[in-house]
Order: sequence, then C-alpha cells, then structure tokens
Amino acid sequence: MLTISTVGPLRGSVTTFGALVGSGFRRYTTYRQATIAGTFTNVVFGYLRCYVLLAVAASTVGGRPGGYAPDQLVTYVWLGQGLLSVVMLWGWAELAERIRTGDVAADLLRPVAPLTAYLAADLGRAAHGMLTRFIPPVVVGALCFPMRMPTRWQTVPLFLVSVLIAVVVSFGCRYLVNATAYWLQDARGPILLWTLGAGVLGGLYFPLRLLPESVAVTLWLATPLPSILQTPLDVAAERDGPALQLGLVALQLFWAVVLLVLAAVVQKRAERRLVVQGG
Repeated sequence: MLTISTVGPLRGSVTTFGALVGSGFRRYTTYRQATIAGTFTNVVFGYLRCYVLLAVAASTVGGRPGGYAPDQLVTYVWLGQGLLSVVMLWGWAELAERIRTGDVAADLLRPVAPLTAYLAADLGRAAHGMLTRFIPPVVVGALCFPMRMPTRWQTVPLFLVSVLIAVVVSFGCRYLVNATAYWLQDARGPILLWTLGAGVLGGLYFPLRLLPESVAVTLWLATPLPSILQTPLDVAAERDGPALQLGLVALQLFWAVVLLVLAAVVQKRAERRLVVQGG
C-alpha cells in the first residue's frame, strides 16, 4: 500500500489520511449554530476593519497606503475575514488538553501518529471552513464595497494553493505551541502568547506592508506568521507582480516544510520522555 511515511510521526496510509480528512470535515458540519454565529461576527468585524482601512487610505497622500489601492484594501479585509476560520489562528488547544489529562497516551497507541492524525483532521476542518465561513463574508464584501477582481489568470489558482499552504503553516505553529504541554503540563501561557501575537504579526489586524519595509521583510523572512494570512491576501489582492507572488508562495511552502519537520522532531522527543500527569 502506498504510504506517506512508514516510520516516525508522519506514518500512515494515504487511504487512512483521506478518511481522517473526511472525518474532520464531518465533525465540523455538526456545529451549525456556531458556524452561523461565527460567520455573522466575521461580517460585522469586516465592516469595521474595512471602514478603518479605507479611512487610512483617504488620509494618505496618493491614497495608496503600503502600496494598496482602496479596492485592494477591500479585497484584503474581506478575504481575510473569510480566511480567519479557515486557517484557524486561535481556539485550538485539543492536543494540549489531551496531554494535560493524559489522554494523549491513547493517541500514541493508535496506528496513525498524532501529527498525521491532527493534520488530516485540520485539513478537513479547513475544507469545511472554506465552504461555510469563507464564501459569505466575501459575498457581502463584494456587494457592499468596491472589491478588486482578479486581473491575471494565475491569481485564483495561486491563491487557492497559498490558502492550502497557509492552513499547514498555521497547523504547524499551533501544534508546536500545544506540544509545549509535554514539558510544561499546562500550555495556557504559550497559547495565550500565540493568540496575542499571531493576529498582529500574521497580517490580520492590518497589512504588514503598512510597517516600515525593513520590519515587514524581517517578519516575512524570519518568522512563519506572515505566511498564514498576509501572503494569501496579498496574492488575492494582486499587491505584487506575478514573479513576487510566486516567490511569496514558495516562501510559504518553505515554512510549511520546516514547521512539519520541527513538529515531527518535537513529537519524537516528547514520546521519549512522556510522563503522563497523574498516572
């Protein structure tokens, strides 16, 4: 049988991986009221963010803060509101909780490694979010504001690839933050720091291009956070030329690989010294 990996935390068959993706999708279809409430909240905050950034553009000489035209800012805001639940910056502490309670010991006995299982489930969750939480805010934004439509044929497929990689990058970051519980027993501190920093440094609250260029470039090259939201949103808004768009997605892919490898190493080290709390 074709396998993803035969040893280590990434082992598991393609068939099993696909089944786990499907189960992750089905799991989130049961949260209908939460989906509706979350979508409504994203739309409300979309209006607030959009008006703020449009006011910034109106008060800027030339009307292009950070190189964004007003219609590009609209695209940035509303696609960002839609992607917020797709990449899931916050709200995931399942691994840390299972480590704290000792339930992770059962995960280690299963034929699929925890990293593989959680990644597959997260991809299923992201697919559900793309269908239910991404489309409504984008439709509202397009109806109520002058949103920029793609002018290059490669923008849409490159955006979709960028979103998929962004989900993996976000998962890798969240997994590593949760995995600190192997050593700390309680990961609430690291998770809180992640919650506070991910939105700011990931490009959620404002485009990082509004910062001094040296700061923005340093964040992009030295941290994976801009690859979670800033990169796919810049691709969709066509902020840069095709070559730079492709380069940013390639940087995303680099961070995705690095984070998954690092998560695999951390998981392996944790399994060697795992002490189940209370048992």
